[in-house]
Amino acid sequence: MNDKLALEIINKIFCSVFDKNNSFSLEELLEKYAFDIKLPKQVNDSITNEITWADSINSGKFITNKNMEIKDNKDGWMLKKREINNLQELIDIWNSINLTTTERVYDSLNVCKSDTIYRSENVYRCTDCSESKNIVYCDSCSNCNFTLASSRSSNCDFCIRTDDSKDCSNSYNVICSNKVKNSLFIQDCFDLYECMFCSHISTKKYCIANMQFEEEEYYEIKKTIIEWILNS
Repeated sequence: MNDKLALEIINKIFCSVFDKNNSFSLEELLEKYAFDIKLPKQVNDSITNEITWADSINSGKFITNKNMEIKDNKDGWMLKKREINNLQELIDIWNSINLTTTERVYDSLNVCKSDTIYRSENVYRCTDCSESKNIVYCDSCSNCNFTLASSRSSNCDFCIRTDDSKDCSNSYNVICSNKVKNSLFIQDCFDLYECMFCSHISTKKYCIANMQFEEEEYYEIKKTIIEWILNS
């Protein structure tokens, strides 16, 4: 996994959600769409000083999962018993071994700049995700595919900024909703298809701001909204 592949994944998501190619850099996408997502932070391995990525940075001392395993296999982590004269000596000994493990990736492929990833593939700068593929800038997502800048969601495909939602696809900015397809700016809704700016409704299509529109006029307005999203 690298920057080039991440952009290729994002472009497929944009084509699916907006019917447009992505023209933003990774840095611009981070600022525009993932500005409030909890993502791994860049830190340095306290032993090798190499750059690594951590879910939590509270400890201030880190070791990559790979380097932790290397030390475990080579020397182990047990220390010889020594005399301890005061509490500060004990704390100093603890601090020498108390390193936060970073880039914890398990049973996964092509993972980059991420921490706590399980059984996933093609992951770029995500945290606490599992059973997912082709995800970028995501936090606490599971069973997602081609998902960008989303949090605490599951079973979502080709989505951007999907939060606390499930079974959504080809949608943008969906919050606390279920079974939303081809929609933009949805909150607390269920079973919507081709809707925009809707809240607290269910089993509807071609609605805008909870108002029913004809299919043709709906799509004309949607074109304007997509242009506004991409250019604002």
